[in-house]
Amino acid sequence: APVFPQWPADEVPVGHITNGIHVPSWDSEEADDLWSSACGTGRWFANGPGAVEGIADASDEAIWAMRGRSRAALVAYARERMAQQLSSSDADPAELAASGQLFDPDVLTLCFARRFATYKRPGLLLHDPDRLAQLLTDAERPMQLVVTGKAHPADEAGQQLIQAWDEFVRRPDVAGRVAFLADYDLPLAKYLVQGADVWVNTPRRPWEASGTSGMKVLVNGGLNLSVLDGWWAEAYEPDLGWALSGDDDDARTAEELYGLLEGEVRQSFYDRDAAGIPRHWVERVRRSMTVLTPRFSADRTVRQYTEAYYLPMARTYRARAEGAGALGAELETWRRRVDDGLPSIRVARLDRATDERGNSVEVDLLLGDLEVGDVRVELYAHGSEGAPPDVVTADHVGELDGAGNGHTYRAVLPADRDPAEYAARIVPSHPAASIPLENAAIRWLEP
Repeated sequence: APVFPQWPADEVPVGHITNGIHVPSWDSEEADDLWSSACGTGRWFANGPGAVEGIADASDEAIWAMRGRSRAALVAYARERMAQQLSSSDADPAELAASGQLFDPDVLTLCFARRFATYKRPGLLLHDPDRLAQLLTDAERPMQLVVTGKAHPADEAGQQLIQAWDEFVRRPDVAGRVAFLADYDLPLAKYLVQGADVWVNTPRRPWEASGTSGMKVLVNGGLNLSVLDGWWAEAYEPDLGWALSGDDDDARTAEELYGLLEGEVRQSFYDRDAAGIPRHWVERVRRSMTVLTPRFSADRTVRQYTEAYYLPMARTYRARAEGAGALGAELETWRRRVDDGLPSIRVARLDRATDERGNSVEVDLLLGDLEVGDVRVELYAHGSEGAPPDVVTADHVGELDGAGNGHTYRAVLPADRDPAEYAARIVPSHPAASIPLENAAIRWLEP
């Protein structure tokens, strides 16, 4: 707002391009084999997202086998990592031996890996510790949970959240079903995003900047269960994962989270056919891999930056640099002239009318030192129900008799809107300039 004062928000030329992740850096060997079989080895470097559409035809059997191998690799790594963690802390030999039985490669595996900051709510799963323990240890449909993350050394609240998890994982009733893996780093991150069945994300809206870790599970067939914030607010559809409303009431959000895990999530994972395959779960995985992986890849991000911004900027630069920068010099002279002259424009008349010609607005202006082409007269009305604003450019219809550099402008307005809904304004105008990006001057006119 300070950069474009007095401009309506929907006209401020600030857009966004969502992050994407470098997919080949994050796919597992098992996932890479599946993608190569379905789409070829050069898929991530081909021209456009269509190069990976073949994954939609991968069989249920192939997808489920890939997920099993990836989950087993995570379990093996978690056991190894936990053994190293216990060894470095002089743990009891019995506890060290138990690390070899940590997790089960056939059990639904959740991962929560975050910087332990309070807005990320890493304690939300612990809102009801006994309820979480029941989820993890259910005899017929168990779950297992990997938690990891770091807190800033000065963040005492974050450190307390880590301590709460440390206390929970020591409960005898959840032994083997949950682990807090210390020293979160890139090797651990890779195994987590490759092996997770469900990636859990619980930030407090609207604090999630993007959430690229959730993007990294896509190529590996992991599913997201996340608050509708950051990238997930753009990505979520009911058949691609699960969504939490994520309001400020932790109790309500925790209830949503527990309800999804107790109901649809575990039911879908453990609802197997005669071949032992959860067809509904696999279909959701296939859809997520097909739709979201290319959409949230660095390939799309770089392509979008290039096509929407870099190439237009390069073309504009070349045009302005030609002829020893003639157009650039012209634009700079114009900009200064408008900046100096716009405040001194005088409004001689502003009339709104409804007659046989329809709704119209006429404006008489004394332009002073400006030329007719230096500025544009517009009529602006807010859009209704989310529609874009209606901006009507007034035509220059003639000069004013007896007035120094006086001119008349007339705009014909839509017949279905009251002329009183439109505000008149003067804005800079030049065929080679981007307004308001290059000149944010604006004059709103009173009748």
